Amino acid sequence: MKSLNLWPGREKSPSKEDGEGKIPQHIAIIMDGNGRWAKERGMPRVVGHRAGMKTVKEITKAADEVGVKILTLYAFSTENWKRPKEEVDFLMRLPEEFLELELEELIVNNVQVRMIGDKEGLPSHTVKAVEKAIQETKDNSGLILNFALNYGGRKEILDAVKAIARKVEKRELSPDSIDEQFFHQYLLTPDYPDPDLLIRTSGEIRLSNFMLWQLAYTEFWFSDKYWPDFHREDFLEAVEAYKKRERKFGRIKS
Repeated sequence: MKSLNLWPGREKSPSKEDGEGKIPQHIAIIMDGNGRWAKERGMPRVVGHRAGMKTVKEITKAADEVGVKILTLYAFSTENWKRPKEEVDFLMRLPEEFLELELEELIVNNVQVRMIGDKEGLPSHTVKAVEKAIQETKDNSGLILNFALNYGGRKEILDAVKAIARKVEKRELSPDSIDEQFFHQYLLTPDYPDPDLLIRTSGEIRLSNFMLWQLAYTEFWFSDKYWPDFHREDFLEAVEAYKKRERKFGRIKS
């Protein structure tokens, strides 16, 4: 299967008239509804997941075009292991399939692939594909395409607490020195700014254990569309809605 060119016209960057300075720099997406999309069409759930992979391509292109710096996609949660084995096995092959098809284009277009989550719980073939993409794009300086794979927000926080507690126990750290900035360094996103915008598809309105610490002041945008039906115009609608909001971070409007 031929790889798609995701970045035609990439050289165009947002102008001041486009709202430069208001574009969300980090967007996180809960890609929900693949299974229901397939079920409504009388097809197996795995067909929906493959259709959703095409949407990943489209939205990655759109994010890059408008000037987003980091796109974090919730690809597989720690709770998703509870699904039927056939579906889980298929989901574990999708990152390999996507990266095999698109890695060349990602490299050419200066996209850097990253991952957050627990690699140890993943199949070796999945880890190998992700690590190859991370290694081959590590010097790229454009859009960061960050996959949350075998990721759980509560586990992330608990792991950070345990790591800090061990330092306190060894008297390498005073509890009084722990503040939000310090704690952030023990999360899986120490060099990322918190998401400016969270998008969730399929009509569900919850976080589903996703980036619980990082989303404290993030703007939310929900779509009733299933992920395979979520297209460039829907993504741009979410960005435009974000640009019209005033982020106060607890302050009073002056």
